Amino acid sequence: MEKANKISYDEAIKRAEEIIAQLELSEALSMEEYKKKAAEATALLKLCHAELLA
Repeated sequence: MEKANKISYDEAIKRAEEIIAQLELSEALSMEEYKKKAAEATALLKLCHAELLA
C-alpha cells in the first residue's frame, strides 16, 4: 500500500484501529470490501511494526 508509506506512525495506527473497529462491528460488508479493508489494515500494521523496529 503506497499511501501507507507516506503517513506517520500515529496516523497509521489510528487508521488501522478504525478499520479493525469497522470490521468487528460491521456485518453488512461484502466479502470483497472486507478483504480490502483487512488488506489495508495489514499494510498499515506492517508499516507500524517496521517503525518500531527501526
